Amino acid sequence: MAKTLRLILADQLTREIASLKDLDAERDVVLMAEVMEEATYVGHHKQKLVFLFAAMRAFAEELRGEGVTVDYVALDDPDNAGSLGGEVKRALERHGCDRLTLTEPGEWRVLEMMQDWREEFDVDVVIREDDRFLCSRARFEAWAHGRKGLRMEFFYREMRKETGLLMDGDAPEGGQWNYDVENRKSLPKGVTPPRRARFAPDATVREVMALVEARFPRNFGTLDHYGWGWTRAQALEALDAFVREALPRFGDYQDAMKAGEPFLFHGVVSPYLNAGLLTAREVCDAAVAAYEAGAAPLNAVEGFVRQILGWREYVRGVYWLKMPEYRDANALGAERKLPDLYWTAETDLNCLAQCVGDTRDHAYAHHIQRLMVLGNFALLGGFRPREVQDWYLLVYADAYEWVELPNVQGMALFADGGMLASKPYAASGAYIDRMSDYCKSCRYDVKAKTGDDACPFNYLYWDFLIRNEATLGRNPRLAMPYRNLSRMPRERVDEIRADAARFLDGLPATYEG
Repeated sequence: MAKTLRLILADQLTREIASLKDLDAERDVVLMAEVMEEATYVGHHKQKLVFLFAAMRAFAEELRGEGVTVDYVALDDPDNAGSLGGEVKRALERHGCDRLTLTEPGEWRVLEMMQDWREEFDVDVVIREDDRFLCSRARFEAWAHGRKGLRMEFFYREMRKETGLLMDGDAPEGGQWNYDVENRKSLPKGVTPPRRARFAPDATVREVMALVEARFPRNFGTLDHYGWGWTRAQALEALDAFVREALPRFGDYQDAMKAGEPFLFHGVVSPYLNAGLLTAREVCDAAVAAYEAGAAPLNAVEGFVRQILGWREYVRGVYWLKMPEYRDANALGAERKLPDLYWTAETDLNCLAQCVGDTRDHAYAHHIQRLMVLGNFALLGGFRPREVQDWYLLVYADAYEWVELPNVQGMALFADGGMLASKPYAASGAYIDRMSDYCKSCRYDVKAKTGDDACPFNYLYWDFLIRNEATLGRNPRLAMPYRNLSRMPRERVDEIRADAARFLDGLPATYEG
């Protein structure tokens, strides 16, 4: 009988992961390794590193508690080879295994590495499908085949039908597929978000924190506000707290932003979900159960389920369908270097200072902060897609390339030319003012359109349309702003372009990460 080495990656912390399903605890060995190659391919947020290393160590102990042999290589092990391939090679030799069983990873570059192992190692290498997702890669490819556009809404409806989530027979629960029009309220005065489930580090986590501070002192972020859980039990506790305390008002205020409130009514479970401590089905089921019990309204539950069953599954499908060419797309020819403010939060634009500050302090920002402030600014400024991709990948605790790349390329930057989104998500300062309290404490005037005191989002929005008119001018969803642009006096257009150039050219862009 073959002795198998089973490699578990940092985002595969699921007992039912495909590579462990036929585990022979008496013969097989599970390998888990903290390696510099994976810790440094981008300069990950310190909290992301602590979360993953701590969760990996806890998962290894859970397996050992079942009697499984776990070969765990810590980052500071003096014999650590520094790479996944190096650690697999050492483990195969150390344990005399004649088979290597893996679950497909979430990143193209890692899959290529694993496929190379078939030639590199003199053992059978078995790469299994990651079946934790509700839509397989083959199922998504079948859905996408022959379609000119890959709109998430149509995919989402099919997934609702296939899973039965929020369905009333063949019809959507409540008679509508999508309640997004009810989910765009700003946060009223007097509404206080609930306290969120945060976890005080234990001795093991504090040891990991010290390791990360020592090995990655210059990485982005701070550990001062660390509060992520590191076990499945804690992840379930966080999910339960969200469903009980925040889900009922999640729908109404999911697009809202408020200074000093990074979590509001959001799930804050994506790091656990993307690392494997929670599953997509159980997260959706928990939300639907709250609706069925009368504890949360349909608009909130549908909006949350759409993020998981719809958007999360959809962007994974797009990633694997379009890679590797997708990451190099730059349909708008954006070539400005990412400015330092994305790293320092030092800017007079209060919305950006707040969102980068939340990201620095918590390795988290909710989807509207990511898309309509940070992403919108990158779109309007014409910053290089690869630099923006790397930034999003490294700063968030829930970021992996399969989920981050389509969100940045397709939604935030329109760098794929409209394959994913039907129009660029470009907005002036009016949107941020409507959905947040950021503008009230900003040195810029959100009502002013041009000049030194005007909100830069206002003239950057028009400058974006002007410089991209050849590419975007025929987009039917931009017909109205381009009609308005055509009526602008030449002097106004010149003033907009001058303000935009002055502002963008004045942004320091020297930071190397």
